[in-house]
Formats: sequence, C-alpha cells, structure tokens
Amino acid sequence: MEHQVIAVKEWSTEYAVETSGLTKRFGERTVVDQVDLRVPRGSAFGYLGPNGAGKTTLIRMLLGLTNASAGTMSMLGRPVPAEREGALARVGAIVEEPLFHEFLTGRENLWVIAAARGRAAEARIDECLARVGLSERADDRAGKYSLGMRQRLGIAACLLGAPELLLLDEPMNGLDPAGMLEIRQMIRSFVDEGRTVVLSSHLLDEVEKTCDAAAIVDSGRIVAQGSIAELTATGRRFIEIGCAQAVRARQLLQRYPEIDGVTETSEGLELTLRDQADGNQLAAEVNRTLVQAGIDVYRLDVSRASLETRFLEVTSRLGGAA
Repeated sequence: MEHQVIAVKEWSTEYAVETSGLTKRFGERTVVDQVDLRVPRGSAFGYLGPNGAGKTTLIRMLLGLTNASAGTMSMLGRPVPAEREGALARVGAIVEEPLFHEFLTGRENLWVIAAARGRAAEARIDECLARVGLSERADDRAGKYSLGMRQRLGIAACLLGAPELLLLDEPMNGLDPAGMLEIRQMIRSFVDEGRTVVLSSHLLDEVEKTCDAAAIVDSGRIVAQGSIAELTATGRRFIEIGCAQAVRARQLLQRYPEIDGVTETSEGLELTLRDQADGNQLAAEVNRTLVQAGIDVYRLDVSRASLETRFLEVTSRLGGAA
C-alpha cells in the first residue's frame, strides 16, 4: 500500500512549531519556564527530559487544553490560540496514554472519532488501520488490545485527519523492544512523507535512534537544542580499545597528556579525551604503543558521547511526576 504524501501548502514556514518565552505556572509552581522552541518542518523532533520536566504540559498548551501563563506559540505558521481551529485542522495528537471505548472494536472506535471530522475522515479508516498494522485485529474489542496495539490505534486516530503535524506524548512508553521498533519505523515513514513529528520522551536511546533533532528540557527550561549531531558533538570523545593485558595497557597509556581518563572495561579500556586532542592521531599512536609493547589489539574505535551522556551532562535531576 502506498503512503499518502502530505503537500505543504499555504502554511509553509521554516518551523512547524515555534514558541517564544512560553511559560506555564500552577500557583507558585512554574512547570514550563520561558521556553523558546523551534521545530523544523519535515523532521522527527524529540522533546526530551526527565519525568516532571514539563513535557506533557507543553503539548497541552499547544493543543489549547491548558492556557499559557506567558509567551507566544504557533503551529504550522498559525498563532495559537488566536488561530487554534485552523492550526488544529492539520494536527494529530496523543496526550498521555490514548483512551478508547473498551467495549467497541478498534474500527468502531475510529468511526466514533471520524464522525466528528466528516466523511473524508471516515473514508480513511481502513487506510489508517492498515498503516499502523491493525487491519487483522480491527474488529477485536479495544479492551483486548495490548499496550502496543492501543498506541498504534491512537496513531491511527491521529491519521484520520491527514495531519501535517503529529504531537505524540511518550509514544514508546511501556513498549517492549519489538513495539518500540515498530513505532520508530512508523515515525520515520511519516517524516519521509513530509510530515513533522514531535515526540516527548524520557527514553534517550530511542530519541537518538528516531529523531533528527531534539530539545533537552529540565525543570521546565530548555537547556540544549539542535540536531542530534550537534547535541552529541559538544559531548566528550572516547577511544574504545579491545585488547589483552588491560592493566599493563593502562599503565602504558597514562603518560599521554591528551588522555583525561582511562577506564577498564570488559573488553579492555576506554580512554576519555581532552577537548584539544586529535582523536584519530591519538588512536594511531595508542595502537602503535600497545603493539610495540607486545599487547594484542583487536578493536579500536574513536567515538563521541551518546545523547544519553549529553543528557546527563546538562540535566540536573531525574525523577518526579510528569
């Protein structure tokens, strides 16, 4: 089945979502704090933070489910809430866990949702079920669906309006690895069609594998924002060495001023490099030193910090309630 390609029409701007100084307070508590967010069109964008960082609250403000205390926001080039109806006509969203009538089938649940959107949405039901891999289970009661199936049904509901922008709140939460892979592949296929997908998540590895760009948020504030490559480029660099005689190898390598730290691993050593070090040149010198000392080297990789490492560097805490 061919996927529908969404044409970017009159709302074409550089950003699918843009906020400036966006703030939300509940009494004395500030949950979203002066957020300046820029989500490029046609990308998968991760809004990444620990539980309690204000991720769900931001999505609720964009959708008009709660009012902002201060700041401005727009979706698809339209100011929200001033032109909320026009913006939301091309937006699909899941906020927290999708809820359905458990006594109705998956197909019947989509009929209920599509009825509010009109005949065009009703005509897309079979297509949307096929798109998320639920055609064979469409006539089973939603109450019998697994968490992964409910997430997929939620995405099918989002697709009924042929959205240009998808806002997905923790879409991989609670899924097993196979379920995460399915959702990841689905998100990438949406981007390939020209849609924009914003997903809030605390799952760092999945954001790194799925998204083109991300904002890291902590205590309601964005502490880093950019492409995945940009976010990880500012992290520390490493040389991972698979070798024999790790203790002796460590002693030999401690003399290099470009090395900030040496850690023994199950396969050998991990070298943490100083900022000014030339990783490739140092790797060659390290390899030569170890081989000349009679130490077998069977793996040597130069790498940068993962998004997880970068996340832990810039966030101050973990835990709390979302």
